[in-house]
Amino acid sequence: MPTSCNAEPLPAAGAGGPPRAAASGSPLMSGGQESKPAWRISHHGAVDGVTGSCHQLSLADGQSLLIDCGLFQGAETSREGASAERLAVNFPVGRVRALVVTHVHIDHVGRLPHLLAAGYRAPIICSEASAKLLPLVLEDAIKVGFTRERALAERFLEQIRRQIVALPYKEWQTVVDGEVELRVKLSPAGHILGSAYVECELRQGSERQRIVFSGDLGAPHTPLLPAPQSPYAADVVVLESTYGDRCHDSRRDRRQRLQAVCEHAFGNKGALLIPAFSIGRTQELLYELEEIIHRNRQRAAAPGVRWEDLDIIVDSPLAADFTSGYMQLRQHWDAEARRKLAAGRHPLDFEQLTTIDDHATHLRAVEYLARTARPVVVIAASGMCSGGRIVNYLKAMLGDPRHDILFTGYQAVGTPGRDIQRYGPKGGHVELDGQRYPIRAAVHTLGGYSAHADQKDLLNFIGRMRRPPRQVRLVHGEESAKRALAAAIRERHPGIEVLVP
Repeated sequence: MPTSCNAEPLPAAGAGGPPRAAASGSPLMSGGQESKPAWRISHHGAVDGVTGSCHQLSLADGQSLLIDCGLFQGAETSREGASAERLAVNFPVGRVRALVVTHVHIDHVGRLPHLLAAGYRAPIICSEASAKLLPLVLEDAIKVGFTRERALAERFLEQIRRQIVALPYKEWQTVVDGEVELRVKLSPAGHILGSAYVECELRQGSERQRIVFSGDLGAPHTPLLPAPQSPYAADVVVLESTYGDRCHDSRRDRRQRLQAVCEHAFGNKGALLIPAFSIGRTQELLYELEEIIHRNRQRAAAPGVRWEDLDIIVDSPLAADFTSGYMQLRQHWDAEARRKLAAGRHPLDFEQLTTIDDHATHLRAVEYLARTARPVVVIAASGMCSGGRIVNYLKAMLGDPRHDILFTGYQAVGTPGRDIQRYGPKGGHVELDGQRYPIRAAVHTLGGYSAHADQKDLLNFIGRMRRPPRQVRLVHGEESAKRALAAAIRERHPGIEVLVP
């Protein structure tokens, strides 16, 4: 993978647009008053890694805004000691005036039940699409990781529904109204359906400060989603850096590589296993597989296997629910996807697609595919192989060289997915539920299918601002990715201060 990319040239500042937010010598000060902090940013997660996203914008009087409250995965922890095993919210929530959810991935919303358990009762602000999807995510999270007591789970879900505030894109919402006014605006982030970056504007008299939290930014040309557009101006940007040290394949190249991986698996008369997050990645893969099948209907995917006869299995009740949600929210799809619908195609509900709901059918499918090794694509959660139905497929099939496994998303340190990526090509093993399993299946990684922006896209997000920020804070990335992105920003924008918190 290349470690640097060329971003587009910075556009010249033009006339018009909003007035430039007031700048200061320190990111924590307003109007140059060094003795009186106007605001500060605290990071409760996704600062030393990519999971557990949780950031807090606090005013001088103690009132604050929370951006995400996500679950930690693998070996990642917060600096306050939270982890995948220690989920309780360990910071005060009494003066948090609102929680803004950038999107509904579990590493951004998974600790919401624990936030409510800590006494949080203020609004949960999110986009209109996220407002519809969030209860689905949290219902699963509550039942799996918080409580299996149905009545208690339902009470939490009802409380969450009461607190949700669906905010249309590009509309301002006041969070704090007083001597210092704080308002927020959401804009499409292109990561998953409903994803947003957050603009926070603080006003005190004639002075303004504009702080942008990127959330997770998507790559251009992500299936189903419009590409993110940069804000006009910012003073400070808190920017993700997941792939800050590399560039993705083009969409055309990655589709060709996906087809090639499928044909490799089918040539061995085996199955292709794809661990994938239930929301976002699963739907993107279905969209791309439908396109591959459509383009190659009469061609052989392997000897004796035609593309039009190929079975695609989604073995995840949650993914099936989200796919249904995606179809109900088609007004939020991009123009390309809507054109396919108008032409009579159904990119998320096509003829070759089968979904498995109940657990008994899942177990039968695992046993049948392990025994017969018939050519089929299986998409199942979790995306990092840290739980879910994909684990049963891996236990049964990872030791059989007829099968292939394909990773299309980031694998956090300490997850089985990361270990399979690392040790699989060396003929090593992985530990699943406390037992070692040899890795003899072929292991593939397609970075181009990441839902995250790459280095070029992140540079362009900053560079396309008509009035770029004076400071960028890099979060949500491994140390190497943050270092590489920091160097690229400094080289391209020497006037921007780059901090790695």
